[in-house]
Amino acid sequence: MSKAGLEDVVAAKSAICDVNGTEGRLIYRGYDIHDLAQHATFEEVVYLLWYGRLPQKKELDNFVTELTANRALPLGIVEMMQNFPSGSQPMDVLRTVVSALSLYDPDSDNNNREANIRKAIRLTSQIPTIIAYWDNIRNRKNTLIPKVDLSLAGNFLYMLKGEVPDELSTKSLDVALILHADHELNASTFAARVAAATLTDMYSATVAAIGTLKGPLHGGANQEVIKLLLKIGNVAKAHAYVHHMLEEHQKIMGFGHRVYKTEDPRAHDLRLMSEQLSRHSGDMKWYDISLKIEDTVMKEKGLHANVDFYSASVYYMLGIPIDLFTPIFAISRMSGWAAHILEQLDNNRLIRPRAEYTGEKDLHYIAMAKR
Repeated sequence: MSKAGLEDVVAAKSAICDVNGTEGRLIYRGYDIHDLAQHATFEEVVYLLWYGRLPQKKELDNFVTELTANRALPLGIVEMMQNFPSGSQPMDVLRTVVSALSLYDPDSDNNNREANIRKAIRLTSQIPTIIAYWDNIRNRKNTLIPKVDLSLAGNFLYMLKGEVPDELSTKSLDVALILHADHELNASTFAARVAAATLTDMYSATVAAIGTLKGPLHGGANQEVIKLLLKIGNVAKAHAYVHHMLEEHQKIMGFGHRVYKTEDPRAHDLRLMSEQLSRHSGDMKWYDISLKIEDTVMKEKGLHANVDFYSASVYYMLGIPIDLFTPIFAISRMSGWAAHILEQLDNNRLIRPRAEYTGEKDLHYIAMAKR
């Protein structure tokens, strides 16, 4: 019996990530997401996802050195981006540039594990640069040379805004990247694995994932959340506004989840980051509006906030443009995509599901003159 959207259908065995929807737990390689969000760095989590264990200090130092050494984009890529129409959507730019990067990669057609690790390092390092550079280019600002003494999160904020971020801003984005790094067989990761299973290259599999992430039912929900917060604008209006939306049967993005039957564990950590950023700025408005919306939706619909809901206010308070919210998802999720591509190739079998046929049967050809 087929299930719409393959809901609850087990399509692969994986040692990377476990999503326990009943208990509301997210596990990376055996580690609870709250433990990693509190204690680890994003770079440590990337290493964990790819190698199956947390790194020793020397291993992490070498890994970070490799990541920072690969942040720059080829000159031909930058020149290509400068000729894009200024109104091009960031996700379209990201998809196109990642595809073009394969032309500059000496390992592009080498599909062994060592070459794919090198490609994964380049993509993980260069995707933040692509996104920051595009925002600079479209706003006619100078592109900055990536800094090697900042974390991936810190360097992205630096290249985007032109100044070294403070510790809380860097930590907030770092935590958000950890929380978004992987989530089992979500739509974009499944797309990446389907592509990888054909033995195509990592760039092609990543482009498939980016194209899937672009869809508003997957990666674009937090953009809709912040648009709602901006429309409401005042905590005193939040309850009535959301109540009206619910009465009109309008969908409120950022609530509910196909897997979690309780609170999305990632929402817990992002709620804390939203509160901390609000207190640091001295303006609690966006956090307070978010709390009121969450309370209203829970009381009236019994739906919990998911990862998209509080990531919206976190990114907005970090000064990130709204149309970069989904590309930032890609910055993080590249680590998970790469882990799943590597795992797929380690024990590959072409992914070829069947469809339950519901069409006509036993029809016979009718000559054109008799139709």
